Amino acid sequence: MALISVKKLNRVFDVSKPWLNRVIERQPKAFLTAVSDVDFEVAPQTTYGLVGESGSGKSTIGRMLVGLLTPSSGTVEIEGINLASETDAGKVDAVRSDIQMIFQDPFASLNPRWRVRDIIVEPVVARGGDATGLAEKLLEQVGLSALDAGKFPHEFSGGQRQRICIARALSSEPKLIICDEPTSALDVSVQAQVLNLMSDLKDDFGLTYVLISHDLTVVRHMSDRIGVLYLGRLVEEADAEDLFADTKHPYTQMLLEAAPQMDGFGREADLPEGEIPDPINPPSGCAFHPRCPVATDICKQERPAMRHLGKSRVACHLAE
Repeated sequence: MALISVKKLNRVFDVSKPWLNRVIERQPKAFLTAVSDVDFEVAPQTTYGLVGESGSGKSTIGRMLVGLLTPSSGTVEIEGINLASETDAGKVDAVRSDIQMIFQDPFASLNPRWRVRDIIVEPVVARGGDATGLAEKLLEQVGLSALDAGKFPHEFSGGQRQRICIARALSSEPKLIICDEPTSALDVSVQAQVLNLMSDLKDDFGLTYVLISHDLTVVRHMSDRIGVLYLGRLVEEADAEDLFADTKHPYTQMLLEAAPQMDGFGREADLPEGEIPDPINPPSGCAFHPRCPVATDICKQERPAMRHLGKSRVACHLAE
């Protein structure tokens, strides 16, 4: 049984101007489709990577997984429970206790007025648990000193703050951690330390990760399965090895060609063409067709369905 099951997930935001402005300017309401018909499953004790350019809907999906946003339509089931529609408060509370999130900016997600000890044990204290010595133990597990428990967040570097965020996420003994760009604010050497730490903790605690990132090297290093998002829609999904060895979708190929490579000295790669279209007024048919080098008339007219192709799933008319 999958730990996470997402089906036909949609999220639409009302981005209209105030009513009086719309009346004066004679403009209709404006709606932004951030996530559109997304389906995927995540098996227990695996890492699922969500990758795509900025504005592709990655963080919106992450927030719906933890319940910070409610879907406009579709379902998100964690351990078989739909958090948005389940009426049994006990079941919802039990599932929520198994979920934690690591945010993109470690300093913004830490209370600057609290000591590190209080920050780490907050998920446990909020549920009435015993937190004696817990912060010190977790700090040592994430590579910091137990003496750091009495300090404030501003006394740490960026990498150390992210380790504190990881310790806080581990304090409630979760099964699932949503990692929203956990290393994007860190320099390369610290990124490697944090990623290796997360990988070790996954094995030690039997964790499941949903890793949200625009960095393909991070996703490839950490993920068992990868989903590629474009303009709110999943366009390709495959196991990590298969995705990098046999890419099906032109957008995924464009991302791979633009990514830095260790053996790519002197290589010539075409720069990505164009930008993500306006999500308030997306193009007809396949949303990628204005930037696609192989687009045909059918791509401009008909939106491709997500279908199985070998070991992958791909939304492209010309994937073969």
